[in-house]
Amino acid sequence: MGETLPLLLNGFELALRPENLIFAFVGAFLGTVIGVLPGIGPAGALAMLLPIVLNMNPVGAIIMLATLYSGAMYGGSTTSILLNVPGETSSVVTCLDGHQMALQGRAGPALCIAAIGSYIAGTLGVVGLMLFAPLIAGWALNFGPPEYFALMVFGLSAVASLSGDSLVKGLIAMILGLMLATVGTDVTGVARYTFNMPEMLDGVEFLAVTIGLFAISEVLLNTNEMRGGLRQSVIKHKLFISLGEIRESLGAVLRGTFIGFCVGVMPGAGAGIAAFLTYSVETQVSRHPERFGKGEIRGVAAPESANNAASVGAMVPMLTLGVPGSGTTAIMLIALTALNVHPGPLMFTQRADVVWGLIAALYLGNVMLLILNLPLVGIFVRLLYLPMRLLLPVVMVICVIGVYSANQTVLDLVFLCAFGMLGYYMRKHGYPVAPVILGLVLGNRMEEALRQSMIMTQGNLHWLLERPIVVFFLALTLISLTAPLVMRRLRFGGKPVKLEQEES
Repeated sequence: MGETLPLLLNGFELALRPENLIFAFVGAFLGTVIGVLPGIGPAGALAMLLPIVLNMNPVGAIIMLATLYSGAMYGGSTTSILLNVPGETSSVVTCLDGHQMALQGRAGPALCIAAIGSYIAGTLGVVGLMLFAPLIAGWALNFGPPEYFALMVFGLSAVASLSGDSLVKGLIAMILGLMLATVGTDVTGVARYTFNMPEMLDGVEFLAVTIGLFAISEVLLNTNEMRGGLRQSVIKHKLFISLGEIRESLGAVLRGTFIGFCVGVMPGAGAGIAAFLTYSVETQVSRHPERFGKGEIRGVAAPESANNAASVGAMVPMLTLGVPGSGTTAIMLIALTALNVHPGPLMFTQRADVVWGLIAALYLGNVMLLILNLPLVGIFVRLLYLPMRLLLPVVMVICVIGVYSANQTVLDLVFLCAFGMLGYYMRKHGYPVAPVILGLVLGNRMEEALRQSMIMTQGNLHWLLERPIVVFFLALTLISLTAPLVMRRLRFGGKPVKLEQEES
């Protein structure tokens, strides 16, 4: 600690220079704006800035890229809460309770806790980066394909927390997602289920599936309610969060920060897995898990904290090992290498100015994001005061532009419409849509990790059980799947609880 404080002060001296403060503010602002737009995401935002930052000094470049990353991670929560339009994987979980809060007139508290949770998680994540980066990076190296496969299986166990009252319907939705993940070219280069269409070689576009299932289905549901005369009045929204709601959410924020940072450190895991895992854990530790998915504020606080902590955690292997922890940090690695800065074990000594300037800038960037976004809550909420006949076409335009901008193919728009109608059917008949996204996100990574594990063990799965981390995650998976059933049985006085309730 004696050596850390002077280095941190030197970092703040660099970050507080006027030009670097401007870079940090521009990065935070642009990140927030780009994060609101579906289809771009943090990796796309950083890629767009590469031509600019390659002409800057290394300290200024990494400061702008890092604050842009943090801003984009926060910005994705805005449309998820207000319009049920997730811009990327990590924003999907926020839709589950965030949009329900908006429908109940609590959009303001949802946006506030997203900003506060992001600030706390981002700040604590930077503390972890500063104090434990080399140690945690070494721990992450213990993860091989078997450990990643077990982690993905544990991630899939989150279906228990995303399936509402029917585990069977949740499992059906998850299997659909896993089936979608098999479309395209597999890890050996074999094309599967592409119907000889070149556009299908990369698989089903994630953005089209996500926005179709969530946003387009929401538009169809609201249109149906308008035609039936059920959606007439505009809800009056509460703008700001209360101290009681902050206290209620604090535990979820801290748990989300810890899980998100640890998952983010593992190369390839990503903020999306961190958000799903955190939400699953939160439903299982809660005394009232039945509230989740119905406007529970902790269902917003936990995943939003997790994805922001994961974005900081992903920088740990990049800085200490030269191994990118996510697609976004891979772009940061490319930028640093082009600027003649080479991340790795010697970076903390050879380029201490870049490392500690980055750490100080992340502290300042989190403060800027909080100051920037809390006053905008009232403006964002005003969007919901638009009449539905005007708001729904705006949502449709945003969805179409966001999906088309990803690959500029008409096929993605066909998928958008198809999955929009599928999402409408699923929601009308009580099938949860989030497990579909979970299966789609984890499917390819699970298959790749399983294939590599089978090669390592020569097809002997018993060898996997000799690895402690694998056993740990498989035990957590068993607990995750059985805990909801046990808790329901206890709540109903020991009476058997059906896996699937009758539809009303």
